[in-house]
Amino acid sequence: MKNKYLFVFAQVHEEFRIPELLSIAELYNINIGLPEDVDTSRPFMVIELDSEEDAHTLAQRCILIKWVCDFYARGKTYAEVHEQTRANSSKYSQYIENTSFKFIVTAYNHSISQRRQREVVESFSYMALLGKIDMKNPDITFMCFEEYADKRGTTREKLEGDGAFREVFFGRLITEGTARPLVKTFDVKKRSYFGNTSMEAEISLLMANQTLAAPGKLIYDPFVGTGSLAYVTAHFGAWLYGSDIDGRQMRGKENVPGIRRAAAQYGVADRILDLCTFDVTQNPWRCGDLFDAIITDPPYGVRAGAKRLGRKKPTKKGIVERTGLTLRPDDQPYIPPTKPYELSALATDLILLARHMLKTGGRLVFFLPTVTDEYEEVDVQTMLCDGMDVIANSLQDFGSWGRRLITIRKTSDKSYPRPTFEPVVNQSDGNTPEVEHIPAHRDFREKYFRGFKKDEDRTTPLEQQ
Repeated sequence: MKNKYLFVFAQVHEEFRIPELLSIAELYNINIGLPEDVDTSRPFMVIELDSEEDAHTLAQRCILIKWVCDFYARGKTYAEVHEQTRANSSKYSQYIENTSFKFIVTAYNHSISQRRQREVVESFSYMALLGKIDMKNPDITFMCFEEYADKRGTTREKLEGDGAFREVFFGRLITEGTARPLVKTFDVKKRSYFGNTSMEAEISLLMANQTLAAPGKLIYDPFVGTGSLAYVTAHFGAWLYGSDIDGRQMRGKENVPGIRRAAAQYGVADRILDLCTFDVTQNPWRCGDLFDAIITDPPYGVRAGAKRLGRKKPTKKGIVERTGLTLRPDDQPYIPPTKPYELSALATDLILLARHMLKTGGRLVFFLPTVTDEYEEVDVQTMLCDGMDVIANSLQDFGSWGRRLITIRKTSDKSYPRPTFEPVVNQSDGNTPEVEHIPAHRDFREKYFRGFKKDEDRTTPLEQQ
């Protein structure tokens, strides 16, 4: 029989909560029973697990967990809570004698007065706890959480509505979320090397959990940039290989490459296998089925645009195309030209690359920016190919636009050929015209700088070049 546990979450990135829980449960083979009516707008969730050890494991790895309690009761009133607590006396009867304890009464969206906190604690006197009250280092801690409606944006007295809660939860504290402090550990502001496109720590950690990063896993970031995703995946024990078309992002300006310096700061330098400069569409991989996961935040043009090798316009007549080994007249190394890499084409190519490079069961985790008013579920589905299935799609909402953390699993055990990275041409039978679906992330950069305003002219700057 499964036991019930009260999970209290940090009320941020609500849509990432369930995918993270399920990912870590899969990583550690934990049987988890979620409630049928999951409401991520609330920070409380009663979850069924096989053992208290499983609760500790989840709290040690999930970034969004604040507390986990052995669940005793919940109700709209304290009368309901007391009735359920009395019925579950077997849960606390073993702590009645010779066990020091304390009570914590707190609230979500509200501040409870000291007077009423004391009244709440005294209302549990029927538990007849005989142990010593120890507010500093007790053997056990009982926690009572009152949930209030969100009244942000309204003017009110500090204690207005005290006691008019939506619901109250009660249980025994098992553990705090020990993974959550990692958000401060990997804070970009404290990092020895970062750039204007460095991913914030909390999101980086959530992405790493989606990859199931663990000791012995080999993970690849094809747009590694300044390495934000490399440090967190390496922290969880995985080996990391990174590449980027622009080596300056990885190196920085000092003798020791910037990513190496930051990795040493976090004590994970030995887990960064290598960092190479190449265009992902001209990659050097000679075989597939190599990586356990691919994690990346592709550039989408707001602070840095995606590039691939090639020219924006054909070379002028009479000019011979140079190779990477040819020297210019001034003896400087030849730097190959690049052209913009349109986001929708990049996303499709990335999935094809992942299908080729991932082991069976491996995951591709990446961010996809979308226009809020234009997004449809089919936008993601049309990017998929045979052998690749979406298992999570979480939105980080910025209003008129948002970015979606997409997690795709390779479900096939086939070995797929290396993608050609050539544009896909829709096939038609000649009788029915092929209508191409235009996803919300197509030409995202141009839409962003246009303020997401719709107009009749659909010509983009890239098309005008």
